[in-house]
Amino acid sequence: MPQSDLDTNQHRDPDGDSLDWQREGLYLNAFGRALRRKFGGRVQRVSLDAGFTCPNVDGAVTTGGCNFCDNRSFSPSRRVRLERVSEQLRAGITRVTRRYDRVQGFIAYFQPATNTYAPVDQLREIYELALNADPRIVGLAIGTRPDCAPESVLELLEEIAKHHVVSLEFGMQSVHDESLRWMNRAHTHDDMINAIDRARGRGFECCGHVILGVPGEDHAMMMQTAHEVGILGFDAIKLHNLYSVHGTPLGEEVLAGKVKMMEREPYVQTVVDFLERIPPTTVVERVSGDAPPNYLIEPKWCLEKSAIRIEIDEEFQRRGTRQGSHFVAPEIAPEQRPRPVDSTPPAIQDQIDNRGRLPILKMQGGVVGGLHRD
Repeated sequence: MPQSDLDTNQHRDPDGDSLDWQREGLYLNAFGRALRRKFGGRVQRVSLDAGFTCPNVDGAVTTGGCNFCDNRSFSPSRRVRLERVSEQLRAGITRVTRRYDRVQGFIAYFQPATNTYAPVDQLREIYELALNADPRIVGLAIGTRPDCAPESVLELLEEIAKHHVVSLEFGMQSVHDESLRWMNRAHTHDDMINAIDRARGRGFECCGHVILGVPGEDHAMMMQTAHEVGILGFDAIKLHNLYSVHGTPLGEEVLAGKVKMMEREPYVQTVVDFLERIPPTTVVERVSGDAPPNYLIEPKWCLEKSAIRIEIDEEFQRRGTRQGSHFVAPEIAPEQRPRPVDSTPPAIQDQIDNRGRLPILKMQGGVVGGLHRD
């Protein structure tokens, strides 16, 4: 079913006074409830690792990767030996159905690394494999970078979105270029603006990832990022607290006492401040992040995700506000923003459009990401 047929987040009463989630008495437009409205039951994501890399790892724009990133800690599929996509899906579906009763469907979630960073014909093959692996798979979620969404990729996703739900998840992280430089992202916020202004209105969801608690960012700077969510018109957002894991440059700085992670109470306050300033129609897919205890350095409080979510709701209740209470609509509505010329960096464009097939994944063979499976 196309994304346009499933966009229930805009549903209002006939008098236009409220949204579905508001009528349900929620404080925010929560992802799980939004999925239930779309599909009539529980829908769960299954994380997949197709062996992609990133342009700030392989040298296309820089090397070293993001300073906070160890993909093993961000994706369940990289905590074990890499498997073929079809095998990962089967195993993931089995795990989910053992944990939850009456799962309505599954979203194949290409999570770690940059999942649009390959030749388009290969991307099509990988995405279609996931969609056809099980009849209960209702769509795709694809994590990527703002500088890795050339027209050829967006056209492919637009085609897929005519028949399946598709979410393209951009790692925006922050609107502040100094923060992006600190992270070693090797893209600018202008890249994010260019990407979403070209991606919007193609029939798939645009989701933005935001990190709160970046060293050097004060409260006002984080609220500027919140304001940008409404300006750019993201359909959904994910909020993450910055956390540090072993084996990363950030982890080393935290262990050396050079960088401190955001404390629990300020984080809860900041999340509520952030959500008050974004549109009430934006789906909130996540309000905090964590890592496996054996990888995590700080902050330890982020392991208590359920408790953090309760504290966020309690803070909304204490204030008497909810998501969008302080939202100020931009002068130019997102859908009225002009579609710009593609500014994908030439080195990345060449990697996606001009080079031959990558050895990232032999989906029906025994070699994945250049590693022989034992």
